[in-house]
Amino acid sequence: MENPINFYTSTKADLEKEAAILKRTSVNLSIFRFTVFLGVCFLIYTTFGEYPTVFIIASLGLLLFGFLVSKHINLKRKRNIVNEKVQINKTEIGVLNRDFHHLETGEEFINPAHFYSNDIDLFGKGSFFQYMNRTKTNDGKEVLANLLIENKITTILEKQNALKELSKKVLWRQHFGALASLVSVKNTSKSIVDWVSNYASVFPKYLAKIQIGFSVLSLVLIVLVSFGIVPFSYLIIWFFFGLFITGRFLKKTNNLYAETDKVRETFKQYHVLLDEIENESFTSEILTKKQEIIKSENKKASLIFKEFSKVLDGFDQRNNLVIAVFGNAFLLWDIKSACKVEKWISSYKHTVDKWFEVVAFFDAENSLANFHFNHPKFIFPEITSEKEVIEGTNLGHPLLKTDKRIDNDFNIKKEEFFIVTGANMAGKSTFLRTISLSIVMANCGLPVCATSFKYSPIKLITSMRTTDSLTEDESYFYSELKRLKFIVDEIKDEDYFIILDEILKGTNSKDKAIGSKKFVEKLTKSKSTGIIATHDVSLCELENEFPTVKNYYFDAEIIANELHFDYTLKNGICKNMNASFLLHKMEII
Repeated sequence: MENPINFYTSTKADLEKEAAILKRTSVNLSIFRFTVFLGVCFLIYTTFGEYPTVFIIASLGLLLFGFLVSKHINLKRKRNIVNEKVQINKTEIGVLNRDFHHLETGEEFINPAHFYSNDIDLFGKGSFFQYMNRTKTNDGKEVLANLLIENKITTILEKQNALKELSKKVLWRQHFGALASLVSVKNTSKSIVDWVSNYASVFPKYLAKIQIGFSVLSLVLIVLVSFGIVPFSYLIIWFFFGLFITGRFLKKTNNLYAETDKVRETFKQYHVLLDEIENESFTSEILTKKQEIIKSENKKASLIFKEFSKVLDGFDQRNNLVIAVFGNAFLLWDIKSACKVEKWISSYKHTVDKWFEVVAFFDAENSLANFHFNHPKFIFPEITSEKEVIEGTNLGHPLLKTDKRIDNDFNIKKEEFFIVTGANMAGKSTFLRTISLSIVMANCGLPVCATSFKYSPIKLITSMRTTDSLTEDESYFYSELKRLKFIVDEIKDEDYFIILDEILKGTNSKDKAIGSKKFVEKLTKSKSTGIIATHDVSLCELENEFPTVKNYYFDAEIIANELHFDYTLKNGICKNMNASFLLHKMEII
């Protein structure tokens, strides 16, 4: 199994060599193109007045120069793709060295009311999303965020198979990402799909035929005028007649152009991505099903998007003064473009949303597959239907460095509830987030940070980070009660893995002890599964009342007037607390 950093380092080196070669080729081509231009100009000058020699030289020179310009454009695109791939590999090397805080945080997805996302740092600075997100499209980013928060426990094995297959296609994933990065798109596809789906044609269908007929007549008239068969004044009259027809529909054309101008870049980006998906070979069930969606029409979705992209580029030519005047006068250019846009919308409005969804899906899946590739030692959960909900060995938090991470074994059966006590900073909260994130990752089909992990799929719900709300005039205590009420209501209908961290913090210690005990009793009687971390050791008495309640703790030791933690989960009740020691140590008291 190849070390990911070694792979990225060698790939980056190869790409940098390729980029250097392409740069030299581009410079040489530019020099040659300029030489051709000067040479053609010189030949035209020396043969000026010699017909038809001068026309032949000018025509051949123009063709050659156009060919070289086309080669330069293609070469520039290749250079951009290679440079993007270099950057992709640089990013991966940095992330694996824990340099990822400059990447997108996903803070727009933060939702304190969600089942668990706000409690386990799923989004925000230093979050799991920031660490693993490599999406290049806005839609893909939203799909990835939704995969992390949907709390869905079905088709996990199918998800795993898809990620195993995609993770091996590293070069394909990087090429897909590089292509997506070439075009900057600000808006998501939802507004585009809504516009396409709800668009009602405003141009009469017969107008397309009139435009074709008018263009043919224009060409005929130009030929007749050129040969002196009809007077030039006829062409002038026809010129203004064409502008008059175009002007009759100017308002409708402007409105349609304003809408298409917003989506033009999106279609440029998506048609190349669809092409990549169509031409790649997939075997896993989820990937092949998604691929079939974009092959459902009479021709490839990538070609359909590409055609529309060209139509929109043609429509944009109305900003060119020559097209705006002569194109509209003789070809009814605006009307032609508008009719093509409406025809495309009418033909594909029923399915365009599915094509956008497929691209977004692969963009999101690539991030998940990349995470798997970057962590070859992480293992895919073994899905079971046993009473054991989690049976994990050496379970750790994926964002902690390997040399600093302390892993723990963790086994919990269905309907068991663990009470975890421990000193401040002993590792309780990190442990809770480790278990929570492992469940989320397992449900997404991701490998988890462990050496073995048997898992009976279950949804997650947490209460670990409650805040007061000034805007809603809520106290901290009331916000926490609302959260606990939310949990109680949810577990009535479905099984959840419940994780709580120091509940009822907003009341006095005696009231808190009584309330916490009654709440855990309620959860236990509801046959729920989960963990509660607390400093209140009186809760540990519940182990004597309920056979499904078990006590665990994280310990702290004071050695040579220094505090030491082993961050290891142990059976029993914590005996050593450290608040007083820390107050003295920091000279607060």
